[in-house]
Amino acid sequence: MSGDGHIDLAARLIEAARRAGADQADAMVVGAMSSAVGVQAHALEEAERAEATDIGLRVIVGRRQASVSSSDLRDAMLAEMATRAVAMAQAAPEDPWCGLADADEVGGGVDPASLELSDPAEMPDPAALEAIARAAEDAALGVSGVTQVEQAAASWSRDLVTILQSNGFSGSYARSSCSVAVSAIAGEGLARERDWASETRRFWSDLPGPAVIGKRAGERAAAMLAPRRPPAGRFPVIYDERVASGLIGHVLGAINGGAVARGASWLREGMGTQILPQGFDVTEDPLIVRGRASRPFDAEGIAAARHVLVEDGVLRSWVLDLATARQLGLATTGNARRGISGTPAPGTTNIRVTQGTCSREDLIRRMGRGLIVTSFIGASINPTTGAYSRGASGFWVEGGEIVHPVNEITLAGTLPDMLRTIVPANDADPEKAVSVPSLLVEGLTIGA
Repeated sequence: MSGDGHIDLAARLIEAARRAGADQADAMVVGAMSSAVGVQAHALEEAERAEATDIGLRVIVGRRQASVSSSDLRDAMLAEMATRAVAMAQAAPEDPWCGLADADEVGGGVDPASLELSDPAEMPDPAALEAIARAAEDAALGVSGVTQVEQAAASWSRDLVTILQSNGFSGSYARSSCSVAVSAIAGEGLARERDWASETRRFWSDLPGPAVIGKRAGERAAAMLAPRRPPAGRFPVIYDERVASGLIGHVLGAINGGAVARGASWLREGMGTQILPQGFDVTEDPLIVRGRASRPFDAEGIAAARHVLVEDGVLRSWVLDLATARQLGLATTGNARRGISGTPAPGTTNIRVTQGTCSREDLIRRMGRGLIVTSFIGASINPTTGAYSRGASGFWVEGGEIVHPVNEITLAGTLPDMLRTIVPANDADPEKAVSVPSLLVEGLTIGA
């Protein structure tokens, strides 16, 4: 279905909501097509291809709201959806903060085409995806020590997102995604270790070759063979670039308007205070060309714009949608996200942080003795205090050099103390939505 077809479908859904008694309504239409192939042991393990159009409707009656969704596009179903949504809203508890944006708040912004979010190339056929997956598997198996590839997969998708609201907003944009992922196993019997590598891009032409990705997965798995336990105690820790985004993600979660409005954030009193080292910025930019999380407008029709969340280590902004902004007496930051069947909630797009001047190797030498974390298992994070505990694996460092892999260890600390000590390297991957370099962190206790 075309963008015009989406607009027409959404308009009919909103009109049905009006007739059913809604005071306000917004409709989302998502048309998606995808193809994915997985191989294992030189054999095709799975292949799927799908096309679908889904519709979602949110209605507001007074200060009550409800959402429904369907993949049935018949006029009779649109009327039934609207009637059901209005009845649900009338029975829902009051929400004093719900409501669409005012007409003068929506619209404007960039031309969606200028963001280059959709690859014009045709969907690759299953045979082409299988060949890519096989090439990735072969590269992983070619690494010394690798005995098995759990799966090598290649996928492609494209969708068209349309939002139409009763306040007059109307917008559409297309986006595509392609990826290659490999999970490799090194060693034999009980001495086996697993690791993985994957890459995702908007355009096929930007994706690294499958052999590069497969070899990386194999090398990572082989490097984890013969792990040993590290000493217990307080040591510096380097969060490898692969996992460093999770550490910054804890900041993003704590400044999310939903958590702040509920009082369930360890940063609820942190506005204007130093939460990261001086010289450290955290910026959100939804307008990066071909960015993994770029978009021309948010789920409430607010034009996307770049803004600074943390400046010189000082917290400058919450992450807000309309409802949380109203609750906090502020203006939305244009960060509303929603699924086809849900109501809006705050969420971030592309995140960029200040990089350092030294390499990861320099950071390891600076650390001297400590731990490099490359993967996590589970998490226990207290959202109101920032108490932190996670299972981890990675590498032990002595004399500024990696000496052996480690696994099944626990890291513990408190986020407010940890984050004020971070030292960044210069190895952030610009292709990731949350692009963060390797980070050296003090104040952690390692338990073996």
